Amino acid sequence: MFLNLPSLTVRSINLPFFFSSVLWLPNCSFRLKKFSRSAFVHMGQEVLNPFSRWRAQFRLCNVSGYTNELLEIHADDPSLHVLFIPGNPGIVSFYKYFVESLYQLLGGRVSITAIGHLSQTTKDWEGGRLFSLQEQIDHKIEFVRQELQSKDIPLLLVGHSIGSYISIELYRKFQDRVVYCIGLHPFMMVNRQSRQQFLIGKLAGSRLLSTLFSSFVALLGVLPSRVSSFVVGKTIGKSWSRTASEAACTYLLKYHVMRNILFMALTEFEKLSETPDWGFMKKSSRKLSFLFCMDDHWAPMHVFEEISKQIPEMDVSVEREGHTHAFCCSEAGSLYIAQHVASLIKNHISD
Repeated sequence: MFLNLPSLTVRSINLPFFFSSVLWLPNCSFRLKKFSRSAFVHMGQEVLNPFSRWRAQFRLCNVSGYTNELLEIHADDPSLHVLFIPGNPGIVSFYKYFVESLYQLLGGRVSITAIGHLSQTTKDWEGGRLFSLQEQIDHKIEFVRQELQSKDIPLLLVGHSIGSYISIELYRKFQDRVVYCIGLHPFMMVNRQSRQQFLIGKLAGSRLLSTLFSSFVALLGVLPSRVSSFVVGKTIGKSWSRTASEAACTYLLKYHVMRNILFMALTEFEKLSETPDWGFMKKSSRKLSFLFCMDDHWAPMHVFEEISKQIPEMDVSVEREGHTHAFCCSEAGSLYIAQHVASLIKNHISD
């Protein structure tokens, strides 16, 4: 989740290089080393040329009778397909600049799909039904089976917040196809020291309170757009990009969306109260990478330290550039995280 915005942060723990386990990738190492001409280097970092950015396209997709939203860019001859799983809210519009930046940084050689969560959509396609964390996971599994059938194109998973947990569950199901899994600011364990999580848990755990809160934000949604935009801009979206503010006004101010955000959060707290599956992550450590940030109650430093202790060989980093857990709500944060992900992909999938 990223409704409460903390701050983010880069110390890398070097890992064993795992390219030897994915030598079967079709021409992947050659293609991923090619940079787009629309990217150049400035002070040691890649910078995007804003006049030649590719545009991600939105699409509705029906999986197992349920409708969800996709944000995607397809390469002409992809060497890899990146599937991005958002946090909660699981609204792909928030990640538009991130997806477009990542595509460009990878030279337009990799297809990217961001998949939204069920019933966190512009229309209430599911008639008010609430979906749990497990149901959202099952939906993503069915999506991969239905939409990403080609086994000739390797699959790489990237998840944000609770999307990191979902990505690991997807990897568990598709170990023969997934070549790498990247968790950004991963929500992996309940943080009992967080007052924000405590309050959200109380709100989500009460049907009355969650209904009242969702009704209140829905009332804001029926106000004239200039009024709702003003409210969002003065509250949660003070430093957000225009794209993020528009996504908030379009999605978050709807009753069915907010109810599903809170219900999913409730089931997240229930599931993540359990001890993480350290054994599976240790066994898969050469194909996993996590990025943490400072002052983040969803992915706090004590979880970073616990993972480093339990699985010292895993690639775990801390971002220290001052962005937030909600990196997707600013263009600077989206670009920075896209550069981090692109670097990981190039380092681990190319020689």
